[in-house]
Amino acid sequence: MQNSDSSDTTLELRNICKSFQSVNALKNVNLQVKGGEVHALVGENGAGKSTLIKIIMGVYQKDSGEILLNGKPVDIKNTIRARSLGLGAVYQDVNLAQHMSVAENFYMGQMPKTKFGAVSYKTMNDSTRKILESIGVRIDPKLLVRKLSVAEQEMVCIGKLIYQKSRIVIFDEPTALLTTNEIKQLFRVISYLKKNGVGIIYISHRLDEIFEIADRVTVLKDGVAVRTLAIGDTNENDLVALMVGRKVEDIYAIDHATPGDVSLKVKDLTNRGKFSNINFEVRRGQIFGMFGLVGSGRTEIVRAIFGADAYDSGEVYLNGKRVRFTSPKQAIDHHIGLVPENRRMEGLSMLMSVDDNINMAAIKKISRFTWINHKKARRVSEMYVRDLRIKTPSVDQKTMFLSGGNQQKVVISKWFAADSDILIFDEPTVGVDIGAKSEIYKLIENLVAKNKSVIIISSYLPEIMGLADEMLVMYEGKQMGILSRKDFNDEKILKLASGIN
Repeated sequence: MQNSDSSDTTLELRNICKSFQSVNALKNVNLQVKGGEVHALVGENGAGKSTLIKIIMGVYQKDSGEILLNGKPVDIKNTIRARSLGLGAVYQDVNLAQHMSVAENFYMGQMPKTKFGAVSYKTMNDSTRKILESIGVRIDPKLLVRKLSVAEQEMVCIGKLIYQKSRIVIFDEPTALLTTNEIKQLFRVISYLKKNGVGIIYISHRLDEIFEIADRVTVLKDGVAVRTLAIGDTNENDLVALMVGRKVEDIYAIDHATPGDVSLKVKDLTNRGKFSNINFEVRRGQIFGMFGLVGSGRTEIVRAIFGADAYDSGEVYLNGKRVRFTSPKQAIDHHIGLVPENRRMEGLSMLMSVDDNINMAAIKKISRFTWINHKKARRVSEMYVRDLRIKTPSVDQKTMFLSGGNQQKVVISKWFAADSDILIFDEPTVGVDIGAKSEIYKLIENLVAKNKSVIIISSYLPEIMGLADEMLVMYEGKQMGILSRKDFNDEKILKLASGIN
């Protein structure tokens, strides 16, 4: 990839409109992305971001407006046409052929041949390796994609776009499932693309990322591009206000209850190789935070408590009585709920309806013997859709068609329906827009007001400092300390999370 006149590449959208039946998804949207810049696109779920990028990539057709590339109007009828114009995208749900090798994914549909007409795997593998190494990635081109981590698959997607000579690349929530080190590697690769004249559209709900890598930012609200700003001319408060009409500090402004009796006690809990000698107590009406870098052992601890994983030694007490759950069902029967980090894989059945998902953990409440009372189940699900303001056409809608924030609310509703007394939230707002975050925080506020116990795991320090009454800090499976809310301090917490005591 050469840094020459390619840096002059410019994608421009003028007055783009798109409607679905009676809903206006985009209204006269204007956007310009220059070669060699990172242009961030932010907004709540439903603001129109996904619709806009699907129009750029030829998945949807615009109703009106104009798309220009290097000043010339272009008609993007399909994804093949988008690719031929040098447009590419890296999505959160990686779009690769899992059963094929890395090199085969690069050359899919255009594999080089030897002079005898056979596929030249040597040419494919050598070229693929060279491209990946150019962005600092060492992956064996012969490996099947399904054997790679999420981060490695994203790097393969980026390498494939380099091979296809993409000049404008869209990144849609690329860091949602990455560790801190993997995010750093991704940002290094984005910097490489930028230096080589590639124009980048970067979509993320994590505003700290926007300020780290973007040059400009456009805010979408209700299908309208309300403002485009140079990143140096704005801040998080301004962007949040443009998106949802509130300030950052207001998002975390919840009422804290007075903690009561101990509901959960963990003593010397150990699972060799994952965590050791973990001790803490959670009280009724308390929000107990667990902070640490990805891989510090936080998730493994709550999975052991919940019965999803075994542990080697230690004790768990529930309301003063010692328990040891060997399955999640036992924990659920004792009124413990877990909102997992990966809601799509572990928290929901995506092909099932909102109704079925909400009632999944409360079958005993809506059934008699082996018969489910569907009318009762529907009343329950409709109540939570109303109370939690879940945006769905009906409770019969498949959960896969809901936005990330609404899917998260369905998971939470499931544990509300199961009458959980202790709710564990593992990264509760990953992939959730700022408005939905605020609503989820209000739900947590309501839980502790009802004397429930809440455990929150988060990698996002402002979130956990804003919500928790007390915080356990982890580093590589070790408990580094427990801090009270009055002692929360960014520097102190980050030092502990880095292993500095």
